[in-house]
Amino acid sequence: MTQGMEESVEILGDINLTLGMLNKEDNISKEDIYSHLSSIIQNTDILDDAIVQRLIYYASKDMRDNNMLREIRMLAGEVLVSLAAHDFNSVMYEVQSNFRILELPDEFVVLALAELATSYVSQSIPFMMMTLLTMQTMLRLAEEERMKGAFCVALEKFSKAIYKYVNHWRDFPYPRLDANRLSDKIFMLFRYIMEKWAPTISPTQALSIIKAHGPTVSLLLHREDLCDYALGQVPWLLNQYKDKEIDFHVTQSLKQILTAAVLYDTGLPKGLKRAIFITLLHQVCRVQEPSVKENEIEASSCFLILAHSSPADLIEFFDEQIRSSNEVIRRGVLILLRSAINAEEPRLRDHIVSIERTVRLVMGDLSIKVRNSTLLLIQTMCEKCYIEAGEGWPLINYVFSQFAMSTKNLEKPMKPNSHEDEKGEKSVRETSLEVLKTLDPLVIGMPQVLWPRILTFVVPAEYTETLEYLFSIIRILIMAEERKKNNATESTALVISTGAVKLPSPQQLLARLLVISMLASLGKLCGAGAIGLLKIVPEIIHPKLINLWKERLPELLQPLEGKNTSILLWETTLLQLLKESLWKINDTAWTIQLSRDFNQQMGSYSNTSVEKKFLWKALGTTLASCQDTNFVSSQIKEFLISPNQLGDQRQGITSILGYCAENHLDTVLEVLKTFQNREKFFVNRCKGLFSGKKSLSKTDVIVIYGSVALHAPKSQLLTRLEQDIVSQVLFLYGQCSQILGVSVMNKDIDLQMSFTRSITEIGIALQDAEDQRFKFSYKEVLLGHMLDFIREEPLDSLASPIRWKALIAIRYLSKLKPRLSLNDHLNILEENIRRLLPLPPLEKLKNEGETDKDKEHINFLYERSMDALGKLLKTMMWDNVKAEDCQEMFDLLRMWLVSQKEWERERAFQITAKVLTNDIEAPDHFKIGSLLGLLAPHSCDTLPTIRQAAASSSIGLFCIKGIHLEMDRLQSLQQGLQCDDVQVQIKISSKIAKLLEVLSIIYYHMPVLRQKEESFQFMLEAISQIASFHMDPVVTNLLQKALPFDRDTKTLWKALAENPASSNKILRALIDKLENGLEEDLAGMDAIAVACAIHEVLSTGIPVTGLYPELFTLLLKLISCTLGQKMPTSGLSHRRRVMQKGERQQMADPCRLSTTTLKCVQAQAMREGLAKESDEGDNLWALLNNSSTHHIGVCALARSMAVWQHGVILDIMEHLFSSLTSSSENYRITGTAFFSEARESSQDSKLAASPGGISLRLMKEPILWKHGNLREVLILMDQSAWDSNSILRQMAIRGLGNAASGAPHKVKKHKQIILESIIRGLYHLARTDVVCESLKSLKKILELLTDRDVSFYFKEIVLQTRTFFEDEQDDVRLTAIFLFENLASLTGRRWKIFFAEEIKKSMISFLLHLWDPNPKVGTACRDVLMVSIPFLGLQELYGVLDHLLDGQDLPRARDFYRQFCAKLAKKNQEILWILHTHSFPFFSSSWEIIRSAAIKLTDAIVLNLTNQYMELVDREQLTARLQTLRQDPCISVQRAAEAALQTLLRKCKEATIFL
Repeated sequence: MTQGMEESVEILGDINLTLGMLNKEDNISKEDIYSHLSSIIQNTDILDDAIVQRLIYYASKDMRDNNMLREIRMLAGEVLVSLAAHDFNSVMYEVQSNFRILELPDEFVVLALAELATSYVSQSIPFMMMTLLTMQTMLRLAEEERMKGAFCVALEKFSKAIYKYVNHWRDFPYPRLDANRLSDKIFMLFRYIMEKWAPTISPTQALSIIKAHGPTVSLLLHREDLCDYALGQVPWLLNQYKDKEIDFHVTQSLKQILTAAVLYDTGLPKGLKRAIFITLLHQVCRVQEPSVKENEIEASSCFLILAHSSPADLIEFFDEQIRSSNEVIRRGVLILLRSAINAEEPRLRDHIVSIERTVRLVMGDLSIKVRNSTLLLIQTMCEKCYIEAGEGWPLINYVFSQFAMSTKNLEKPMKPNSHEDEKGEKSVRETSLEVLKTLDPLVIGMPQVLWPRILTFVVPAEYTETLEYLFSIIRILIMAEERKKNNATESTALVISTGAVKLPSPQQLLARLLVISMLASLGKLCGAGAIGLLKIVPEIIHPKLINLWKERLPELLQPLEGKNTSILLWETTLLQLLKESLWKINDTAWTIQLSRDFNQQMGSYSNTSVEKKFLWKALGTTLASCQDTNFVSSQIKEFLISPNQLGDQRQGITSILGYCAENHLDTVLEVLKTFQNREKFFVNRCKGLFSGKKSLSKTDVIVIYGSVALHAPKSQLLTRLEQDIVSQVLFLYGQCSQILGVSVMNKDIDLQMSFTRSITEIGIALQDAEDQRFKFSYKEVLLGHMLDFIREEPLDSLASPIRWKALIAIRYLSKLKPRLSLNDHLNILEENIRRLLPLPPLEKLKNEGETDKDKEHINFLYERSMDALGKLLKTMMWDNVKAEDCQEMFDLLRMWLVSQKEWERERAFQITAKVLTNDIEAPDHFKIGSLLGLLAPHSCDTLPTIRQAAASSSIGLFCIKGIHLEMDRLQSLQQGLQCDDVQVQIKISSKIAKLLEVLSIIYYHMPVLRQKEESFQFMLEAISQIASFHMDPVVTNLLQKALPFDRDTKTLWKALAENPASSNKILRALIDKLENGLEEDLAGMDAIAVACAIHEVLSTGIPVTGLYPELFTLLLKLISCTLGQKMPTSGLSHRRRVMQKGERQQMADPCRLSTTTLKCVQAQAMREGLAKESDEGDNLWALLNNSSTHHIGVCALARSMAVWQHGVILDIMEHLFSSLTSSSENYRITGTAFFSEARESSQDSKLAASPGGISLRLMKEPILWKHGNLREVLILMDQSAWDSNSILRQMAIRGLGNAASGAPHKVKKHKQIILESIIRGLYHLARTDVVCESLKSLKKILELLTDRDVSFYFKEIVLQTRTFFEDEQDDVRLTAIFLFENLASLTGRRWKIFFAEEIKKSMISFLLHLWDPNPKVGTACRDVLMVSIPFLGLQELYGVLDHLLDGQDLPRARDFYRQFCAKLAKKNQEILWILHTHSFPFFSSSWEIIRSAAIKLTDAIVLNLTNQYMELVDREQLTARLQTLRQDPCISVQRAAEAALQTLLRKCKEATIFL
């Protein structure tokens, strides 16, 4: 059977099953059944006829059943309609048979007919006339709203079906029917409804009529004779706009009518048309309440239809409405206009001018929403070519004006902006930019609108941010015109028709484009656009520039292809272009106007922008190119007198005068001299500072002179330098350094920086002059000033750039003639080195900064200062021709290269690398051997930066001598020096292999070397010196020796520890290696070797202060990780093992070796006062070394911590905290055990009370709980308390209990976590040590809590505690009884009765254990009885219990029990009976004394029972048990049993109970 057949069979079975369910009278499930059937029918192509007939029957029956729910009837109707796809005639017959003339049908029959008409139009049309005739007889019978609504739905669906047939009758498969007959019937039905029902309709019925109105009127419009009637019904429809819930359906019907009117070319009366316009506009522009989006969309669609049919009337209506001042209406009209233009209605193009005039009416509206809508409309008009050459410019101008207005409102609002206003202005701004971005300047009519008026927006500052798009538009226009010129014979030049628009001058355009071109160096598109525009508009600027720019501008654009160029290079290139352009133009008047335009644009840019900085230089360059010296002089004077017009007056005037001096040095110096001599225009330094810097100060003029010298022509500079520039700078500096004519130490940073800058620029200018004959007479004076500045800088901070700038100035001055002597060079270098290298570490310097920006600035100054010092040393050293002098200068760094301070050493090496690298030309006979010996060993320094610098320096030295082989070898290894990874540095380590070979040779021959003491000591000294420079390789080599270490290895370790050169580093190096070896909480042979090495190092007495916490925790971790570990067999040594006299070969036990090292550490720590003697004495180390007692040893070790060493204990706990979460179970046990004892001990308390003890506050709250995060520790302890390892559980529970004495208030806070963990320990019956720990911890915790705190757990604790009263372990019994006694105080009201009952059950244990083998248990039972008696109301028993007081001999058990039971019998026979019933289990106790006591107590109980209770005694069982006990091995038990048996017989006899 095929898959298709199988599916058919399955579907048939499913339908048959469903039909069977339909046949039942269960209405509840029919909703699901019909939903399921509908899905099957719609997804099945072929159904069996019999099944279809049965489905039609059931669906029709249920659809018409008034007893069914409406939902089920509707679903049945849907199924019936869907069955028409399989047998339309049967379905139609079924429906029509229930749709009879003059009989009101069922509502759902009407709905089914309506649905059939729309779903099956072609099959329904032949039945339509009969259906309409029948329906016509029914309308007057309908009275209920639902029935009327059903007929309206039918009218709607029938009209739609007939409308489709009228317009598409050719597509139907049968001869054409008379559609007029059908429309006649529709007309009669519609007229009846509108006349009879419509005037008195309810809102629900109104919606039905509205939905039917559109399709019906649309159908009637195809009949000329019914057209007037149909249009006459439209006003009724327009009047139905009342409720936004039905407005959408009104608009939908109206849209259907308008569509039909266009289809049938039916003209709308003018009055009706206006009513429709107004009504629809109201739907789009609702003022009172927001419109429904769907309704607004439908209304907009109606306007599009009207735009097609009546464009002139629509534009006229829009023009009328937009004159209203109503914001909502204006915005609505603009939106509708935009929609109409977007629809590209051809007939609307005839009204472009009218649309433009309509838009211009709202251009003065200040409403943000109207402005935004206007911009969007203009954007659409531009895209769709709705811009007319004569009227279009105001629209383009509006876009730019709106951008400027929104920018102004955001930056300088007339009134404070609200959030909504600010958001709106930003929207207008973004929309304006978007319009310009999408503007196509080549669409029809646009070039005539834009050119050349678009140029008016290039220069004004308010349009700066539009330049990217503006330049693109201009470029496209010009390039398009160029293409036309090349392809056409006739002239097609852009029409220049500016109207009232004032175009920018060529000078204004050039100034603006040049300045904006600077932004190309920052990667900004408007900068690239500006330079690109310059390339294609030379004829607009000046005709003489065409050929020049054609040649030069491609060269300018080349650096911009694919990347940014440097600002300085780009600036220089643009200024060079400006110079060449002005030289080519050679027009003084043109140049003067350009300078004026540059000046006018000064306010267009911020003072810190690259545009402003370039503008100053461009203005100076323009003045330099101007041949009119009088104009240049007047301009300079104006800038000097009123510098504030330039923005940043110092930077501005300095740049302008400096660049102007390139061609007018004499003029600039003359004007400056005149300006200085006129005191009324020159403000002294103090006044300049306090007057808001409106005038120039002397400090400003100092900077100007430096800039003038830097830019002056080299041929003219030397003759004017000393007399007219340097002397003036020194004179002004001297005046600024005087108060009342007296020179003082000047601390003005600005003055120092300005003076240094000026001197540096003078030095650069002189160096560039390259005149070897010129001797600078002021060189020594200026160097002195620079050195003074450096000396004044503090040695503990780096807050100012004076050092850096002064070093640069010294470097340039040092190159000038006359040459300095060697001593002068050495003095200058030494002074600068001593002022920079000893600075604190960089991180400490940066910490002085308050903000991240401050720290970044300090880092910047540090890097620049070190770079400047390196360059200075490099310059002075290699400018010398004598090798000895170079060597002597370099020797200044030697002491810093071997400094013990890493940061000083690092700086020295960085400077050395700068001096020795990058193409050095050293003098002849320059020797590198000593330098290599000094530098090369540091390739294994501790810091990667030093290693890198040392390698670079070594490479540089080999390069100087041309030793390329060694240079190449070192370069291949240099990359690895940048990191600390040992694996990466394997190649580097091989470079010092010879060193390690030396160590191995020395070690091998040590037995021989020992023969001569003097040589032996010298050898040890040498190894120590080697280790001071190469600690890591030496340590690594020694750790590879076999374990345990022999005498020679131990000697080498001790030698390293005893030598001052290596002792400071050896212990730190070993600790680091041990930490790396234990990183994964696993201990290998390397870690054990490190521990043995530490033992040898510490045996010399080397102090451990500062390293103790880390050393202690690492060794404790090592012991934990080596518990039970066996040492693998090590390889034989390369020589015979030498042993001292009496030394025995030891068994290699890793844990023992580790424990021995920790013992040595603790001994040294005790000597230094960091620890105290353990309460376990020397047994402590045996406990630590054994797997089963390790935790006990750790607890003892924790108790030996010196509590007066607050910081030490804190560090130890911090290092051990990770142990609580370690993957190693042993290490978790170690850490948990240590933390469990982090509490106050009795010895500590005594110490705290002593005069020299620690503060009482610290003792009250131990360090862990006081400092750490208790909750985190508790959570980890809690997790361990549930661990499967019983020792770990025991330690965790102990720690939780000890928290009570450490942090009582925090224990209360976390009581739930603690109690749940400890209580769980009571269930660990397999391990009594865990149970005992839990009982002890509970006792401690409960002492801190109230009855309310414990209430939730009280019952569980009591019940569990009782189970341990008979435990074989004395400690467990004792603790359980103590805990029960404590619980008596926590009963509260809730548990008082419960506790009394538990006392009754427990009293037998307390009474019997009064004579417990352990006297402490007996005392505890006495105490708990004293506490329990009040709960039972038996205070009379106190007298009997007094015999058990401390200090008295215990009474005989028999006598005590008889007295106790006699008293109890008188008070409460019930309790006496309970004692009797609970006594039997104790007859078989393992303790003889308890068995004897139980029998004696039973004797006393029987003796005092009343006859009533004696009747309840099981005498046979009791007699049998006593008879058995008479055979007990213990004589006292036998006697007690005999006596009890006699008492029982006597008592029974008295009660007349016979045996």
